[in-house]
Amino acid sequence: MSEWKECKIADAPFEIIDGDRGTNYPKQDEFNQNGYCLFLNAKNVTIDGFAFDECYFISKEKDEILRKGKLRRNDIVLTTRGTVGNIGFFNERIPYEHIRINSGMVIIRPDPEGILSEYTHQLFKYLKGDFDVFATGSAQPQLPIRDLKEISFSLPPIPEQRAIAGVLSSLDDKIDLLHRQNKTLEGMAEALWWKMFVEEVDPGWKKGKLGDYGEFKNGINYSRNENGDTEYSILNVRDIVESKYVNISNFEKVSINKGKATPYLLEKGDIVIVRSASPGESLIVLEEIDNLIYSGFSIRLRCYDKKHSPFIFQFLQSYKREMDIFSDGTTLKNINQEILNSIGLITPEIDTVNEFNDRVISVYNKILLNQGQIRTLSRLRDTLLPKLMSGEVRVKL
Repeated sequence: MSEWKECKIADAPFEIIDGDRGTNYPKQDEFNQNGYCLFLNAKNVTIDGFAFDECYFISKEKDEILRKGKLRRNDIVLTTRGTVGNIGFFNERIPYEHIRINSGMVIIRPDPEGILSEYTHQLFKYLKGDFDVFATGSAQPQLPIRDLKEISFSLPPIPEQRAIAGVLSSLDDKIDLLHRQNKTLEGMAEALWWKMFVEEVDPGWKKGKLGDYGEFKNGINYSRNENGDTEYSILNVRDIVESKYVNISNFEKVSINKGKATPYLLEKGDIVIVRSASPGESLIVLEEIDNLIYSGFSIRLRCYDKKHSPFIFQFLQSYKREMDIFSDGTTLKNINQEILNSIGLITPEIDTVNEFNDRVISVYNKILLNQGQIRTLSRLRDTLLPKLMSGEVRVKL
C-alpha cells in the first residue's frame, strides 16, 4: 500500500461547501410543493441516500439570489445536523436539475484530478463511524466543519479508486434496482385495490367500519432487562416501516416469560399497525414465524376471517395519509383502537375479496423475495466497504 496516501479531509482533493445562511435563506412561506429548485430537507437525505417522497421547492427568482449551497452533478451531500452522516450522491440518476442544500448539510465537491466522485461517495459512507465520534450535542447532534476536516483516511491512486468504486457501486446499483422494483410492485397492488374497490365498487355493497372485520389488541410492554423463560423475536416500529411483509432476519431478541408473551404471538394473516412515531404504517404477516411478538408501539388487527387480511392491509396502505390526519397528539401523533375501530370501510362480496387475494398475494411475495435479496446484498456491501476502503482487501487491476 505504499502508493496509498494518508491525508486529512482538510487536505483531500475536494471542496467542502456550506449552504447560504444569510438573510436570503428561504422563509417557510417561500416553499412550494413544486417549482424551479428543490430545496433539500432532512427527509430527503437518508441513511440509504436521497429520498424524494416529501419535496419542497423555491422559485427561480429565489434561487438566483442565494449565494452558496447549490449542487452540481457528481457532488455529494453530507448531513451535519440532527441525523449526522447521511449521504446523497447527485449523479445522473437524480431526476432534478436544480437542487440546494439546507443549513444542516454541506456539499462535498470532488476534484476529479485527485479523487473520483464515485469513490468519494463510498469514502464518506465508510467514514460514517468517524462522523458519529466527532458529532457534538445530545438533543440535536452537530458535526462542525472544523472537526470534519480533522478526520483522516487513506487515499489510493485513481486506478484503484475506480476499481474499488466499481465493486461497491455495482452492489449499490443492484440494491437500488430491487428497491425500485418494489416501489413499482407496491404501486401495482395499490392500483389493483383502487380499481376493484373504488372505481368498480358495487352500489350494493354495504358500508361498515374497520372494527367490523376483526379484533384489535395493543402490543406488549416489556423491559429489555427482563430475564424470562423463553426467547422471542420482537417486531418493532422500524421493522414494520422497513418490511411491511415480515420475514426480517435480524429481529431484536427478548427474553420474556411465556405466560406474559403468549397473548401477543403473531399468526399468519395478522396485520400490525404503528401507533406512534409513524402512525398508520402497517404490516401483514404472510407466513408463520415462530415466537414472533409485537411491541407496545403497535396494534394488532386479527381478522375474524383471514381471507380479508390482504384486502384490509391494502386498504390501510392506501389510507395512510388520512390516518395521519385522524391521529391525535401534537408533538407526537398517535393512532389508537378507538380511531381504528371507527374508520369507515366498504364490505365487498367475498368472491371479489378472493379474486383480489389471488392477484395481490403473488405481488406481496415478490416484494418479500426482493427484500431478502436486498438484505443479502446490503450485508455483502457493508462487509466489503471497510475492507476495500482501508486496503485490507485489494481489488485486482
